[in-house]
Amino acid sequence: MEEALLRIREIRKNFGGLRAVDGVSLDVAAGSTTGLVGPNGSGKTTLFNIVFGIHKADKGSVYFNDESISHLAPHEVYARGLVNAFQLPRLFYRLTVLDNMLLAARGHKGDSFVNSLALRQEWQEQEMKLADKAMELLELLELDHLSLHPAAELSGGQRKLLEIGRALVSEPTLLLLDEPAAGINPNLGRRIFEKIETFRQKGLSFFIIEHRVEILLEFAHWIYVMDKGKIAVEGKPEEIVNNPTFYQVYFGEA
Repeated sequence: MEEALLRIREIRKNFGGLRAVDGVSLDVAAGSTTGLVGPNGSGKTTLFNIVFGIHKADKGSVYFNDESISHLAPHEVYARGLVNAFQLPRLFYRLTVLDNMLLAARGHKGDSFVNSLALRQEWQEQEMKLADKAMELLELLELDHLSLHPAAELSGGQRKLLEIGRALVSEPTLLLLDEPAAGINPNLGRRIFEKIETFRQKGLSFFIIEHRVEILLEFAHWIYVMDKGKIAVEGKPEEIVNNPTFYQVYFGEA
């Protein structure tokens, strides 16, 4: 693999008597789309939550851009350019699609009470630039025609696209996506991955949990297969589909 942007080392996490993550170590290369697959209950989302600071690991370390982020809160991880788009979109449903995008941008000069008074012209100019940027992203995501509609009016697939757009407007270095193609028709799922590839070619990196393995296999550069809290096998997509362990994990037999 190329140079690691995210390094996870010997992560363990227990919930009561259940060990959800059991000594996981893995790397996500800069400029890559890295996949994480496995059956329900294998610990994938728990691992993502540990990376993003929602849960604290019982043991092990997480490094992002060669900095330990194991001790950081989610907003501190977010500020460093590691952004999480949740499996169930966490949108402000009464606000417009455009407002949802604007709220997700980092570094608002008007967030400070002092700046909102003393730097009024600067933050107003920044807001205009952010609105232009948000509209450009919405156009790429085919949501620009809904920019002034409440988020509550979006379909399930459109809500997932908006969740991804909210993550992208923050200009992340690495984006964690938890099942971006889940619960939507296969054609839209594939289009979402095509858009992910477009952004990857522009310099973003992606770490993706996905149950629709057939779509992920088309776009990922490296895949980890997780089972019972551990990494069972890893490799390039063509290596994974030819590895008996992959089928043992999913179907119980080679």
